[in-house]
Amino acid sequence: MEQPNKNIKLVSDKKTRVILPNIFTLVGVCIGLSSIKFAFDDKFALSIIAIIVAAIIDGLDGRIARLIKGTSKVGKELDSLTDVISFGVAPAFIMYFWKLNELGRVGWLICLVYVICVTLRLARYNITSGNEPSWRDNFFEGIPSPAGGVLVLMPLIYSLSDIQIVSINYEIFVPSLFVIISILLISKIPTYAMKKISVPRSMTIFLLLGIILYFGLILIYTFNAIILSGLLYLIVIPISYLHYRSLSKKYNEKILDYDEHEDIL
Repeated sequence: MEQPNKNIKLVSDKKTRVILPNIFTLVGVCIGLSSIKFAFDDKFALSIIAIIVAAIIDGLDGRIARLIKGTSKVGKELDSLTDVISFGVAPAFIMYFWKLNELGRVGWLICLVYVICVTLRLARYNITSGNEPSWRDNFFEGIPSPAGGVLVLMPLIYSLSDIQIVSINYEIFVPSLFVIISILLISKIPTYAMKKISVPRSMTIFLLLGIILYFGLILIYTFNAIILSGLLYLIVIPISYLHYRSLSKKYNEKILDYDEHEDIL
């Protein structure tokens, strides 16, 4: 009697490595879409948490794919398509249900402009991210869509937080913030990508401690921690711009110096 072949697999190891990150991506878009339902039911706190969870998953799926060597063209396109929903459509609907609907047609127009800017930003990213590796890979052109999706929610998050330092006129601040974030999304201002972070082995324990501390603050002081994170990110944007200009100047000087020596020889 023949023995069953124990090496038979329904799915190859390679396909499994490709499927796993895509599952993370699809789970993230489901959570992002659920945030719209929460907002429709006036459960804005849950809608914000859903967007934050979707942003965390979006940050993990690509790293998991590179870690297990499961990257694919389908995964890249799928990630961008889900970002349009989770960080474009969902935040626009949440803020429309909360405040922008009070502006009537203008509020809806602002939502449309924001979603279009997210779409354009992701389309540009898709055609530029396949270039040869360079120091520019550490920077995005404009702010990434997950950051934009969280930043446009800041007025709502502020209203739910315990940090009520100043009184805000939301009817002016919300549409103004939407316009500013939309411009930042399609701009070419360099912002840190945080893709290739080199941490010395001696500092790894402190990095893990910092990450655990941060997520502890998110769990305990959710909205306060998100507000402070958003403000910190906005402060870092000018720093990333200056850093990019400095690196660009050094790189151009090296190229020029190389060309001069090449001409002499």
